[in-house]
Amino acid sequence: VQLQASGGGLVQAGGSLRLSCTASGRTSKDYAVGWFRQFPGKERSFIGVVTWNGANTYYEDSMKGRFTISRDSARNTVYLQMNSLKPEDTAVYYCAAGAVPTNVAYDYDVWGQGTQVTVSS
Repeated sequence: VQLQASGGGLVQAGGSLRLSCTASGRTSKDYAVGWFRQFPGKERSFIGVVTWNGANTYYEDSMKGRFTISRDSARNTVYLQMNSLKPEDTAVYYCAAGAVPTNVAYDYDVWGQGTQVTVSS
């Protein structure tokens, strides 16, 4: 399976963006999809994850409330809705697929290419 992340861009503080992560190739439905972000010079940090069937989502505590993950299995796409964006949310955002819904980057087998999100003040 390959993942393609899209939807990043430049947005003003307080605005919203929706990122998409679309799977292609030999897509099996039985994988969790996590979202991470990476600040310059830092390790990737966990945002949240959705289970293979979309029934459950888990978030890093600091992400709850502003970020929402959803899954459209018919379209092989997972979304990350980001609201009330702040300049400190500026980062490269990645989606990743793995067998289990964890918050550990190393547990994920397949990564998308990343999409830049820039929030201006």
